[in-house]
Amino acid sequence: MKRSFVFLAFLVIVCSSCVKENSECPYQESTVTAPQTEIDAVASYLSGAGITDAVKHPSGFYYKIVSPGTGTATPNLCSQIGINYKGQLTNGNVFDQSTQMAVFNLGQLIVGWQKGIPLIKTGGKINLYLPPSLAYGSQAIRDQQGNTLIPANSILIFTVDLVAIN
Repeated sequence: MKRSFVFLAFLVIVCSSCVKENSECPYQESTVTAPQTEIDAVASYLSGAGITDAVKHPSGFYYKIVSPGTGTATPNLCSQIGINYKGQLTNGNVFDQSTQMAVFNLGQLIVGWQKGIPLIKTGGKINLYLPPSLAYGSQAIRDQQGNTLIPANSILIFTVDLVAIN
């Protein structure tokens, strides 16, 4: 009996050491780029709003790094990030914001955030000007009562403070 128990314990230890932990990131970098018409629409909004210092990203959104941050880590798609943010429409209506750190997995967020947030480090702040295809596209976002928060095909403006990266 004792011999069987020792053998069973040995077998459990050996088998458990063979189990590999899947530490691979389940998210893949998006290859989506905005169509030229959307890029032009964002550029037109920026020009009309007097925003001349926004930089065009190769995927088609514009951004302005307000502060690059002082941290050493750069978030990737598998990073859990802590942020404060404000999202608004081009007419100035705020549709969402968090002033107490919200925590998200970067790979689960809209493409514009996946590509824009890694441009700063912890403590950094960035303004993102996203064309629809890098945000919510042709899908309107509604609240629980059915009211439209974000109309379909909207250009979105986000101010994001990167508080933490895990």
